[in-house]
Amino acid sequence: MKLLHSVVLNLKYNLKRVQQHVWVLAILTSHLWLSPLPGNCQNSSRILVVPVDGSHWLNIEIILKELHSQGHNLTVMRSNSSWYIPEKSLFYSTIFMRSLQDEIDLDIYIKMLRENLDGHSILAKELMLMFEDHAFMARLKEAKYDLILTDPGIPTGIFFGHYLNLPMVYNVWWINTGDSHFKFAPSPLSYVPMTGSELHDRMSFMQRIENTLLYLSSVLQQHLIINRPYRKLLDRYFQPGTTVIFMQLAADMCLVRADFVFELPRPTLPNVVYIGGFHCKPSKPLPAYLEEFVQASGEHGVVIMSLGTLISALPRKVTEYLGEKPSTLGNNTLLVKWLPQNDLLGHSKTRAFVAHGGTNGVYEAIYHGIPVLGLPLLFDQFDNILCLKVRGAARMLEVATLTKDDFLEAIKDILENRTYHENMLNLYAIFWIEYVIRHKGAPHLQTEAYRMSWYAYYSLDVACFLLAILASCLWMFLYLCKFLFLHFFTKKNKQE
Repeated sequence: MKLLHSVVLNLKYNLKRVQQHVWVLAILTSHLWLSPLPGNCQNSSRILVVPVDGSHWLNIEIILKELHSQGHNLTVMRSNSSWYIPEKSLFYSTIFMRSLQDEIDLDIYIKMLRENLDGHSILAKELMLMFEDHAFMARLKEAKYDLILTDPGIPTGIFFGHYLNLPMVYNVWWINTGDSHFKFAPSPLSYVPMTGSELHDRMSFMQRIENTLLYLSSVLQQHLIINRPYRKLLDRYFQPGTTVIFMQLAADMCLVRADFVFELPRPTLPNVVYIGGFHCKPSKPLPAYLEEFVQASGEHGVVIMSLGTLISALPRKVTEYLGEKPSTLGNNTLLVKWLPQNDLLGHSKTRAFVAHGGTNGVYEAIYHGIPVLGLPLLFDQFDNILCLKVRGAARMLEVATLTKDDFLEAIKDILENRTYHENMLNLYAIFWIEYVIRHKGAPHLQTEAYRMSWYAYYSLDVACFLLAILASCLWMFLYLCKFLFLHFFTKKNKQE
């Protein structure tokens, strides 16, 4: 209840134009794992929801069900080719957005996060089609929405939110330039690693240089790549000088799918609300065939392997290998197209979780106290597994160089070394005061800032190093020009 009370107090300081709607949304999000709220909202609000497909939808759907139970009217914007968002639902209506190709969400999302200009070009054309559809835009205006809830991983909702002048709430982990934290909260590069860097908060001098260069690269990407494809759209439908970067920063509140039980310590702001693990819940009984298989494991228990929703969207030439059971597969292995991941992780006989490191699976593993063997593939998965590894609750293997011997050694290590299981259970602590007393401190919640020298904290040593490199290159260039100039004129004078 103290956490719920603190959320309410923080929300009171937000802008008046969003206070009524966002207050309800944030409390309902907290409600999922805290205590029930009595009654429904007195004032029903109309909320436009612009999600990202795939596993991102699985998160936001939980919030939508809670909002609907409180009496709010929800409209979800989806494409005809959506592979997770149902067209018909008991708790929301849908509005279709035009698309240029099938499964546009997955294609754009992958291209954007690989810093590919094509992804933004495709989305810019999509948005231009929708903005030029006068009937579609008139329908959005006539609906008179009170709020837009969007996932900024793909910035479609950001454009509509600004055009309709609606208060915006992000359900976020990623934006199209990477980790949302670097947009919405202070991020000292001296101890806050860039997502994708596979660095942690205790960085050496060279690692801080690497982190700084990655950040500068991200900034250049934002200004040189991301804004360009949308320029025509922005000039036609928005005020002069508007940029995608500016619009991204205008969110009234960010519901970040993270929690400092798991995340590395870092600064934050009052309008950033952390909801990591809000989708986690107690396990349910398994289907009969799965329960029979699990019980047959005896005292040894079972290992779960799942590589997430993205695998199902791979080209057929890859996924068709999941057909017949290989003849070499033993009776102690069960292949399924889908499994109740949360229920299996919560089973008493589950010993380890082999996973790609998606946010949903990582928090479910923490919730049930199951150590992880990580096989990260892309996006934030490397950093998710790294955070668990730093906490002593996971091992990480590189898929590109993986051998059966490496895999077997890592699995045996996790199964036979109780330290992984104990460290994961430590992450499961909910009541913070009891946690600190029981463990005689909580050092993993303390930032590295107070251990750093003042010049390292402000990255002055990194700045001096990079300036020295730049000055050296400039001096070498000028020296080379001088040498060539003297050589040329000396040779010319001798000839004369």
